[in-house]
Amino acid sequence: MITVRTAFTLAAPLALALAATPMIAQAPALPGQPDKARVTAGSYAADPNHSLVAWSVNHLGFNDYYGLFGSVSGTLTLDPANPAAAKVTATIPVSKVLTASAGLTAHLLRPGADGKKPDFFGPTPADATFASTSVTPGADGTSATVAGNLTLNGVTKPVSIAAHFVGAGKNIMSGKETVGFEGTTTIKRSDFGVNGVLPFVSDEVKLNITIAFEKTA
Repeated sequence: MITVRTAFTLAAPLALALAATPMIAQAPALPGQPDKARVTAGSYAADPNHSLVAWSVNHLGFNDYYGLFGSVSGTLTLDPANPAAAKVTATIPVSKVLTASAGLTAHLLRPGADGKKPDFFGPTPADATFASTSVTPGADGTSATVAGNLTLNGVTKPVSIAAHFVGAGKNIMSGKETVGFEGTTTIKRSDFGVNGVLPFVSDEVKLNITIAFEKTA
C-alpha cells in the first residue's frame, strides 16, 4: 500500500529533476567550440592572463611535484588552409615561477651560496623563449607536431611539442576572435644548465602548455 509519505518520497526527486530541466536547456553555449571552421587566418597574440606552462619533476622517487610559469606571451601566424605554414613564438617569464611551497619557490630563485652558481634559476633569470621552426599537421586535422628552439637559462636547444586544437570563437570578455591550443613536451633540465640536486629531483621535466591567442590582424 502506497502511503502519502511514500508517494511524496518518490515524487520529490522527480519534481526536482523536472524543475532543473528548463535551467539546463537555457544554459548558454560556450564562446569557444572545438570547430576548426571557426578559425580564421591572420595574426594573433597570446592572452597572458590565460596562458601558462605547467611543469612537473619527480621528487626522490616518491612522487611528482608541480609548478607553474604564468603570464606567457607570444605570437601566432595561422592560415587554416595551410596549417604547415603556421609560426608561433612564446615568452615565458621564469622570474614569475610559482609552486605550492614558498620555501621551494625561494630556492628556485635564490642566488648561489658563497658566490657559487645557483641551484636552479637564480634571482634574476632571463625569460625563456620558444620559436617554431616547423609545424607538421596530424592526420586528424586537430593536432600537430611543433618543432622549434627553446632558450632557457641562456642555452638554446631544439624541442618538439605535441599540440592540439582546443577551441575557437569570439571571446565575450575582449570581443576578439580567439583560438586555443594545448601541448606537451619533455625536456632535460641538465641540457639547459639547471643541475640542482640531481638526481634526487629528476632531470626530466614534463611541460604542459595551455595558451589562448587573440586575433590582432
